[in-house]
Amino acid sequence: MLPKREGPHRMAEAAKSTRVEAAYERLKGEIRTNRMPPGFQAPEPEIALRLGMSRTPVREALIRLEAEGLVELIPRRGVRVLPIRAEDMREIYQILTSLEPDAAARYAETRPSDQELAPLEQATADMEAALESEDLDTWAEADDRFHQILLDLQGNRRLKDFVRALYDQAHRARVVTMRMRGPPHRSTQEHREILNYLRAGDGDSVRRLFKQHRTRSAEELLAILEKYKLGQL
Repeated sequence: MLPKREGPHRMAEAAKSTRVEAAYERLKGEIRTNRMPPGFQAPEPEIALRLGMSRTPVREALIRLEAEGLVELIPRRGVRVLPIRAEDMREIYQILTSLEPDAAARYAETRPSDQELAPLEQATADMEAALESEDLDTWAEADDRFHQILLDLQGNRRLKDFVRALYDQAHRARVVTMRMRGPPHRSTQEHREILNYLRAGDGDSVRRLFKQHRTRSAEELLAILEKYKLGQL
């Protein structure tokens, strides 16, 4: 029997979905890396032109990003990238500190193999190399990759989807502030220690260190946001 062909309508819907996803990923990347910084505002046609895409998928992508708390759609004025507010970051890091350490500890207790942990090892090594060469942009990418990989490995899909949206907001805050603080020696060492405890299957130590890591990171970030009033952007 010949395989059933998809109808034109279904094929058109699939193509539209692909265009929306492409617009969403492009826009989110622009926002996460602050190429579209906090306070950036532009009409939707200008954003579509910037991406080289038609307006419809860009509009739908912006609606998704608004739901994730990254942008605000303003009638007749376009879209504005939301500011990084200290109160928002405080809430986000409280949630991350509550959820991530337990998820990582549960994963450690499965005693993951060296092969499973290889991507985390690579991300940690990349952080160490970037720190040595004073390449903060590469360091931030490797740091983000470490957390994204660990979130994938822990296996709870609903937790992953929820926390990943918070990562986007936390990452752009780190990119904005990372040159306003000292080199991330402490953070890099904490990632290495978390990886060692994961390899040892020591869930309690993973939980303890991960909580310390997130708490310290939040304190550093909030101090900078409040000192320089960055949330007023």
